[in-house]
Amino acid sequence: MELVLDDDTWKRGLMELRERDPQVGTLFDRFPGERIQSSGDPFQVLANAIVGQQISVAAAAAIFGRLEKLLGSWDPVAVERVSEAELRQAGLSARKVEYLQVLARASAGGELDPTSWPSRPDAEIMASLTNLRGIGRWTAEMFLIFQLRRPDVLPLGDLGLLKSASREFGWAYPLETGLLASRAEQWRPWRTIVVWHLWCAIDREPVIY
Repeated sequence: MELVLDDDTWKRGLMELRERDPQVGTLFDRFPGERIQSSGDPFQVLANAIVGQQISVAAAAAIFGRLEKLLGSWDPVAVERVSEAELRQAGLSARKVEYLQVLARASAGGELDPTSWPSRPDAEIMASLTNLRGIGRWTAEMFLIFQLRRPDVLPLGDLGLLKSASREFGWAYPLETGLLASRAEQWRPWRTIVVWHLWCAIDREPVIY
């Protein structure tokens, strides 16, 4: 089994990170008790990540709410049961409608097997997910963080993360991603923990996928 961020590993990660990078330790102090939250369902986590692509947390939350009313439950059958027009009316772009339908078919047809993922390394899961149309690297990284609670994910394509890092570390924005990647080497194997706190620093509305 791969390492996951439960209470014990989260506390261990915080302690090791404080020793390696005192500046992130001060960031942790601003958000005591913060933990990653998840819907808990693999299909919903992936669907939520698709919906949240390239839009704000607030905009995504509004669309999530409308989709919940439309679908009744977050499962592949519910998505397949509604029309493309209804999904568009809930706020999804035509492309995101397509992506959500592709995900529903793959999930209902067994192409995706979440039961095998806890024992598989990050790279294998990333490869399986990104084979699906509409699931790119960022979406797969959100799945690793929120559903599988993998401890060492650094989503360099996440604009909120880049904005927060530039502000917290005094870097110019737009941020050269190599700068953050280099700084984050000292955070291994706990990069997810720092990412979560940087998200908290830029948006106090909890991120949930």
